[in-house]
Amino acid sequence: MTYGLIELNNGRFEDAFDEAGDALSMTLRVEIEDLAKHFGEIRAVDGVTFSVSKGEVLGFLGPNGAGKSTTMKMITGFLAPTRGTVRVCGYDVLTDPISVKANLGYLPEGAPAYADMTPDSFLKFIADIRGLSGAAKKRAVASAAERARVLNVMYQPIETLSKGYKRRVGLAQAILHNPPVLIMDEPTDGLDPNQKHEVRTLINEMAEDKAIIISTHILEEVNALCTRNVVIASGKVVFDGTPAELEQKSRYHNAVVLSVNEVDNTKLLQYVAELDFVAETELLMAGNGIRVFPKDSAHITIALSEKIREQGWEIASLYAESGRLDEVFRSITLPRTAGVK
Repeated sequence: MTYGLIELNNGRFEDAFDEAGDALSMTLRVEIEDLAKHFGEIRAVDGVTFSVSKGEVLGFLGPNGAGKSTTMKMITGFLAPTRGTVRVCGYDVLTDPISVKANLGYLPEGAPAYADMTPDSFLKFIADIRGLSGAAKKRAVASAAERARVLNVMYQPIETLSKGYKRRVGLAQAILHNPPVLIMDEPTDGLDPNQKHEVRTLINEMAEDKAIIISTHILEEVNALCTRNVVIASGKVVFDGTPAELEQKSRYHNAVVLSVNEVDNTKLLQYVAELDFVAETELLMAGNGIRVFPKDSAHITIALSEKIREQGWEIASLYAESGRLDEVFRSITLPRTAGVK
């Protein structure tokens, strides 16, 4: 597999590659408006709209079957939409696909590559497809290999590399031409913690001057990588905002976990439940105190600690929770989950 890269067309790709340099100065890099894809009666994607600017790492989240992969294929030009528009650095994916792909780096799920090639020969092959030659080709291959940290395996057959190195080779091909837009499908799926850290570090290093879209169902990526999240379910956008805003939708946002020395938890629960700023309370397992849910997700840590001290009780521990992404994810996606990936 060659990542679906476009063929050379009498120098047209080379012209588009030269024009890609101008796109680096653009702020708004990806624009998606009312994007839809129908397969017969199935609406895999249904009216998706969002944009991504320079410096943003957008997490494109959703359960399996939500329409993430179908959307990614339309953004990268591998699948024509039923309706709607996709523009990458101002170029329309339908009317000017070559310019779109010149401005785009794409890491597909699984990072496919020719197993019998070495990273060196594979990256040179990709450089040829990208229209690079001579000194420019040599510089691009060396720079991509260094940034992706694969210099020490450049002459080893790809089939012998670990999953982490294969993923980095795939990332190297995606950034080979220094694109202003980078799209990655499940970039850390299946990697061990060390490999995930390496890939995330590289993505964070590139984020300053690129617009990056990461399609994932791994919620830990939200806080580790993303500056913004779009959540999709049943082909529709159900959330668009920052990771902090996503956490704020959690029932546990600003909930306070409290334990008090030498006070029975049932007695503590009964007292706290009567406070006017408390919406709900619950006992924790194994006698580890109580959880206090505030009204309107308000900050109640200080007010609660003052009320406990007024009773002459000694606080053993008290802290506020930020929220639970898994709970939010289920609450906004489960009712709408469909059956198309």
